[in-house]
Formats: sequence, structure tokens, C-alpha cells
Amino acid sequence: MPHDRLQQTLRAELSKLDSEGRRKGAETAIAGVLPGKDSRGPRYLIAGAGDKPFLRMNANNYLGLSLQQVVVAAEDEGVKRFGTGPGAVRFIGGTWAPHLLLEQRLAGFHRRDGAIVFSSAYAAMMGTLPGLVTPETAVISDALNHNCIINAIRLARPKQRSVYPHLDLTALKQQLGEAAASCKRAIVVTDGIFSMRGDHAPLDAIAALAKKYDARFAENVLLLVDDSHGIGAFGATGRGTEEVTGGVADILVGTLGKAFGVNGGYVTASGAVIDYLRETSPFYVYSNPVAPGEAGAAAAAVALVDSPAGREKLAHLHAMTKRFRDGLKRLKLETIAGVHPIVPLMVRDSARTAALVKHLFAGGVLATGLNFPVVPKGDEEIRFQLCADHTPADIDEALAVLAAFRG
Repeated sequence: MPHDRLQQTLRAELSKLDSEGRRKGAETAIAGVLPGKDSRGPRYLIAGAGDKPFLRMNANNYLGLSLQQVVVAAEDEGVKRFGTGPGAVRFIGGTWAPHLLLEQRLAGFHRRDGAIVFSSAYAAMMGTLPGLVTPETAVISDALNHNCIINAIRLARPKQRSVYPHLDLTALKQQLGEAAASCKRAIVVTDGIFSMRGDHAPLDAIAALAKKYDARFAENVLLLVDDSHGIGAFGATGRGTEEVTGGVADILVGTLGKAFGVNGGYVTASGAVIDYLRETSPFYVYSNPVAPGEAGAAAAAVALVDSPAGREKLAHLHAMTKRFRDGLKRLKLETIAGVHPIVPLMVRDSARTAALVKHLFAGGVLATGLNFPVVPKGDEEIRFQLCADHTPADIDEALAVLAAFRG
């Protein structure tokens, strides 16, 4: 069936994105990985760039586990034993032993009753929040929460939806009080680590507010936290924002595709919540799970993080993060204070951001520029992400390329 008029409309929309500087454009394709050598960590080959090696500073692979032999071997073994795919959604016949092992390890790692694995962390949030919202529920959300939370709230259509300014607990307190007047249940939802800035939510203070207002709601105040960028990258043992702040979520969403280095997402919570999601969440019930090999690799990654070797990797990651942050200060470049391996370089101009990304690429450094609407206007930035694979020489190389920028 012809759709020439639709195509014309879509091309006009793409042209508008171009004119506004909002189009992401062609994606960089990684064509190969070169192992670390001497004082340098791994380098990456880019399609179309020949044999030029690149230092990758735009990946969520915070502990370098996607290249860790024990994790790779676990996935290879899973594929050999169980094949490449699950073959069905889990309730029909798509649950395999590695899925059960992974959920057991995740529950143990987070000291929860249970865990449930989804195809991604995005699917985990979309498949969790709407199912917990009733016609008598209020949802209260931080203004800088991830897109998955924003869309989950839209899908949920709660009775009352409130958004408080970023980390403004006075506003959160006021919104909880307002919700108590008309709603039976409240859900406070926040990122643990905010992915564009690298700062974190004060979960201890938020949990204390939830507890303070809990008795005013017939069906409680729930704290739902997406700590996809925190788990495995934040805290001495990698337990994320909960570990750093001392605050505990009622329901915790995490990912297997960042620090754990594999693929998929998960929720960990009380047994009743996990059982309920397993019965009712459409993103779980009607969608295939991660492949058995991926589940086996993720289980191996969780075990590695929860070990002395994992704590050594975390300590090195934190040291490299500090080295890079200190280097930015010496260069008198603006960043946002923090200790997380997301390190934003605030450029605050779209054209200059694009020029700096181009300069970094020419210097052999992969980094991602973020412009409106991914970030607010005036907050344009380069988001650097540190990794346990990075070495002191790698950090110094990236800083030297930045120092040479004259745009």
C-alpha cells in the first residue's frame, strides 16, 4: 500500500529535528575490540574509521564485565546447554534454570525476599509502576526522572500526578500532604542516580518522608527507585544508592545491562510484590525473557560483583573517577559535583557541544554530547562515563585531548 504522503510528513519532521539541532543522526558502530595492553585499557574499532583505536568513555559498562572472561564463559556455556533463545514467554515454557538462579542471586545481593527478571530495565519500570496504580493512587515523581518513569506514569494514569523540582524535598513533603487528602495509596518514584548528571537522590530522607506520611494513606506510601546507574557502580560493594545513603526502597528496579555487563532488567522487592508482578505484569507475562545464556552470564556477573574481586574493581573504578574529576577541575572545566562515574562536562551550548564531540573523536576518544530535549536548554553537556577497564594512562590521555580543545 503506498504511503507517500505519510513519508513526506515524516521527512518534514526529520528536517525540523535537523534545523533545531535535535536529530541524533547516524549511530556509531563498533566494529571490534582490542584488548588492553601495557598501561592502556581496551580500545575500540569504529566502522568507517579504519584501524584507528578509540578510548571508549560513553558506555554504561562500569565494571568492564562485558569483557570479563568468567562472564563471557558463563554465557557461552549457557548457549551450549540451552540454545540461543528462551522459545516462549516464561509462563508458557520459557523459564530455564539460569533464570531461576539469576533471580535467586539478585534477591540475595539486594537482601530482598525475591526478584523478577524482565527483558530490560525500561520494561521493568513500565511493567511495574502501572500495575501498582489504582484509581485512588497518587504518583509523585522527581522532575529529572528517566524517560521510562515518565512514560510509566503516563501509562498508569493515576488519580493524582505530581512532579517536584529536582531533589526538592520540601516540595515532595507538600505533595504528600496534598495527596493524603484524596488518595488511598501514594507512590514516590525516583531515580537513584540521575543518568544525565551523575548526582543521586537522598533516599534516606525520601524514605523518612514516606514513613512519616504512611499512616495517612489507607494503602501505604511506597518508595519505588530505579537505580540502574547506581547498582554495581556506586558504593563500596556496588549496592548502589541505597548503600551510599542508607535509605531503602520498597521496590527496587535495576538493570543487568550496565554495571553487570549483560542484558535485561529486574525488580526486587517483598515476596508479595514479586508474586503479584509475575501474575499481572504484561511486560513479563507476554514478553520473552532474556536468553538462558544471558541469564547465566548475568548470574556470574552478580556473583563476581559480590566478591573480593568485585570490590577491587569498584575501588579502582572510584579511583579512576576521582582522577578524571580532579583533572577537569585542574583544567577549570565545569562539572557537577559527585563521586559517581557519570561525569558531566557542562558545555551549555549546542554548537560548542557538537564541536567538542568532534574534537574528542579526532583525538581518539568516544564521548556523547547531550542536547535539548534530552537535557534542558542551557544544560548541554558531554557525558563522560568511567569504567573499571580504564587505567591512569587512559584518564590522562582523555584529559590531554580535552586540554587541547580551542573551540
